[in-house]
Amino acid sequence: MGSGQAVAVFGAYGHTGRFVVAELRDRGFVPVLSGRDAGKVEALAASFPGLDVRSASADDPASLDRALTGTAAVINTAGPFAATAAPVIEAALRAGIPYVDVAAEIEANADTFAHFADRDAGAVIVPAMAFFGGLGDLLATAAMGDWTTADEAHVAYALSSWHPTAGTRAAGTVSRERRNGRRVRFTNGKLEYHQDALPSLKWTFPEPMGVRPVIGEFSMADVVTIPSHLTVPELRSYMTVEAVEDLSAPDTPAPAAADERGRSDQTFLVDVVVRSGGAERRATASGRDIYAITAPLAVEAVHRILTGQTRTTGVASAGKIFDAPDFLNALSAHLSVDVRH
Repeated sequence: MGSGQAVAVFGAYGHTGRFVVAELRDRGFVPVLSGRDAGKVEALAASFPGLDVRSASADDPASLDRALTGTAAVINTAGPFAATAAPVIEAALRAGIPYVDVAAEIEANADTFAHFADRDAGAVIVPAMAFFGGLGDLLATAAMGDWTTADEAHVAYALSSWHPTAGTRAAGTVSRERRNGRRVRFTNGKLEYHQDALPSLKWTFPEPMGVRPVIGEFSMADVVTIPSHLTVPELRSYMTVEAVEDLSAPDTPAPAAADERGRSDQTFLVDVVVRSGGAERRATASGRDIYAITAPLAVEAVHRILTGQTRTTGVASAGKIFDAPDFLNALSAHLSVDVRH
């Protein structure tokens, strides 16, 4: 449990931020509510009486320093992370506390690894500790087991639907602008930008889902997190066609709460396959609401960092810094996980 430790949540009033705040409270932490819109932070505080409110902006270092004062860690849930990740990391380094974010933006995550890899010894920076990036990395690491290398890895997503948040749409716009409209994939051991059409394929998910049409090379943050520590020269990701159509449609509504926790009724299955020679290993996770599941992922990460359950320091993805199978087991209340070697 959190033992009453204060954890700053930057972007606390956002869709995912609210789930993180609630999860922190459930785990015994004391969230410190922060974000750039003072009115929205204050409004959120009305739902969580007694919590400290500290408005801050990514372009105001002094405000970030005030927001992090006296906290044990910070979770950054405020996208687009192209604008917020580096300033909040810098503030965390000044405060001497660990940093965790939930960035799904490929370029923002790549920037974090590139810019902070050789910074303060002993600092802990964990980007993409979310459904996209963190979960796939944990599953790939668990699937690898005792393998030190693999020829290829595949991450296939099956979403019953994808009602994107405003933050998802804004982050997608920023990413497309940074790529000049190009697409990205991980091949031959590196990220490659291209303008090829994405292939329409079929993926055999575990039963009862079975064979489903997917869009191939639908790259998410996994193309940064997994290769950051696993030797896998070819990494492919896939998304079910219905989810891609939802995301692409301009009039798809935002997620709607369908239970007392605020989760939507959307379900997901993430199927990770790694292959080496003629051998294949697999790890699969299923659950509900891709935004809500990010909260236990990020909060479990903070808990493990603050209790010394880590394997390294510096900038590290979930699979590198944590014991992947143990971490996934700790989320049994939120995820069904199956690892097959």
